[in-house]
Amino acid sequence: MPIEPDAKDWTWVLLRPCAECGFAAAAFPRENVGAMIRANAAAWQPVLARNAITRRPDDKTWSPLEYACHVRDVYRIYDTRLARMLTEIDPLYANWDQDATAVEERYNSQDPAVVATELIEAATQLADRFDTVVADQWQRTGRRSDGNDFTVESFARYMIHDPIHHLHDVAGGAT
Repeated sequence: MPIEPDAKDWTWVLLRPCAECGFAAAAFPRENVGAMIRANAAAWQPVLARNAITRRPDDKTWSPLEYACHVRDVYRIYDTRLARMLTEIDPLYANWDQDATAVEERYNSQDPAVVATELIEAATQLADRFDTVVADQWQRTGRRSDGNDFTVESFARYMIHDPIHHLHDVAGGAT
């Protein structure tokens, strides 16, 4: 479920606050991203303990469980990508079709308790890796298969919007 106005121009999330969730990517020190990831993962725990988390509000919107699975997988994928950015020169990432993954992995049939644990584990792994980034490593680069280029810093700021935005989606505005 894409949240940006134009997936080919991802930079909008870095330049202005999100009109839906209010997230402002430039409003925090880049070194805080690890703590933000951990806080977001903790905030998903009450969502995953609610009743009726497999209910979709409409045919085009994921259920809270599907969003939680997506966030878990965002953390996993971004951890792999960040590791590559820190160890390789300008790596190119394979495309990730998040909607296809939701169907293939049967997000809405997964056990919420397992997802809760996996989300914390994935978030902790990524947060710990971001916590190791120092000095000029923030300017290391990586590329998506659609041709978009990132630095570790822009990658961090872009990435953290996704789980924050989706928590806003399922928590009725509470992030």
